[in-house]
Amino acid sequence: MNDTAPAIPRSLFVFSVLYGGMVCIAGVLGVKQVAIGPLAVEAGIFAFLLLVVLSSAVAELHGQKTGTALVRLGFIPLLVSAALIQLVIALPTDKGMYPPAIAAFPIVVGQGARMMIAGLISYGTSQTLNVLIFSKLAGGGQGRLVWLRGMVAGVISQIVDTVLFITISFYGERPIVDLMVGQMITKVILSIVVVPAFIVMFVEIGRTLDGTRGKP
Repeated sequence: MNDTAPAIPRSLFVFSVLYGGMVCIAGVLGVKQVAIGPLAVEAGIFAFLLLVVLSSAVAELHGQKTGTALVRLGFIPLLVSAALIQLVIALPTDKGMYPPAIAAFPIVVGQGARMMIAGLISYGTSQTLNVLIFSKLAGGGQGRLVWLRGMVAGVISQIVDTVLFITISFYGERPIVDLMVGQMITKVILSIVVVPAFIVMFVEIGRTLDGTRGKP
């Protein structure tokens, strides 16, 4: 019997665990709208931007194919957590539960079928696009202009994510243009300001974890 575990780069293991957690928590955080100066955005964007950062860092360290695989595997915790949420909502509530929490729980964690489908489509499309653009901009030269590639890929993927999610979720139910523009502007600004620095940081963390920092 062979007890030898398959060789998995330490950075890939650590980033994959973190990625799975961010996939699950993004929807929960999205219940709250936060104000960043004059800008308003649903708080799930912070977890979603970390998904952009992590998938880009994995693509930089381990290749586009691995980055895309990470995105696809992200559907597993996303679907399992969604199923568990629906199960828990359906189960009888303990009579001793704190009364305000009884009404708040399904509001905080529950989503309609339309929004759930919108989330799956926008997640898969935008994250796959992010990895594709980030990798293709390298032109075969790993390590070149990581911050710029991350910014361009992040901006484009966030625009696509916003258009898909808001259109699928709300088209025909409410005006979507103003909502879409506001969310898009906020996400683009955050993608320009936050994403490049964080991708560079996570790539360096990954190289440190793998013991390749400073090596050609």
